[in-house]
Amino acid sequence: MSNPDCNCPIARSLAVFGDRWSLIILRDLLFHNKKHFHEFSDSPEKISSNILTDRLRNLEADGLLKSIVDDANKRRKIYLPTTKAQDLAPILQALAVWGEKHSSLD
Repeated sequence: MSNPDCNCPIARSLAVFGDRWSLIILRDLLFHNKKHFHEFSDSPEKISSNILTDRLRNLEADGLLKSIVDDANKRRKIYLPTTKAQDLAPILQALAVWGEKHSSLD
């Protein structure tokens, strides 16, 4: 959760979405149209279920996603990006471009 007492907008922003798993969930939500828990857990990064549960809860509390009950299966939730999350799309795209340019798997 963000710290309202912090004067730095970068630090406040990173407090909301800046950990690795939150960014991966947001990537999957915004760019890969993942909507269900099992879809996020099937990502190549292999997030553990307890961390995924925690990050989904935090992202929802911070207003970056909302969940609704899946009409097809009442025991499942569908996770949807909010406008606040959609506003992050160009930032995540820029991170992807930077990562392609400056990281190497060598």
